[in-house]
Amino acid sequence: MKTRILALCTLVAFSLGTSGCITVSPEHEGAAKGAGIGAATGAVAGAVLAGEGSRVKGAIIGGLAGALLGGVIGNYTVDKKRTAQETTARYAYQPTSGTVVRIENAHTTPTVVKPGGTVNLEATYAVMAPSSNDQVDITESREVTLDGDLVANPEVTVQHTGGTYSTSIPLILPQDAKPGSYRVITTIKTASGKDSRQSTFTVK
Repeated sequence: MKTRILALCTLVAFSLGTSGCITVSPEHEGAAKGAGIGAATGAVAGAVLAGEGSRVKGAIIGGLAGALLGGVIGNYTVDKKRTAQETTARYAYQPTSGTVVRIENAHTTPTVVKPGGTVNLEATYAVMAPSSNDQVDITESREVTLDGDLVANPEVTVQHTGGTYSTSIPLILPQDAKPGSYRVITTIKTASGKDSRQSTFTVK
């Protein structure tokens, strides 16, 4: 059956003056891509999408401030790595446990970057629900701090069925990004629970 793709892109006016868009990538079941530019106000861009067979809905919000103000939040991507059946077997999941999310890993690539470079905030997480057809509302958030100060907080809301997903949000650093060790807290949250992991990257 031919995949039907419906995407809505919104143009948002910022002090940096750019647009944001999400589209469905047909080569991967459940894959989606989006873009947004960070602003000090915290608002970035939003869009809604739906595709037959991949029924993903999403919105991108967030912002950049302080040491990263003037940088860019790049294309958000998500790709389904394992099916619901493969995921539940891997975790010995029981439907009586309700909806469960587990972060398998969260890291940055590269771990050392120069001002003006790009660091990818990456995560792989499992979604398990009593029915493999259940749509689970998920919020992915990344909080980036430097010396305890919040400098970035991109957040994505999506709907997924059971399975294991890998996601990435690139941060394109400003040319005057402050050197130092940046801490990233990645949190995957549903209505019934959440999981968090910490990673770091260094600007020098």
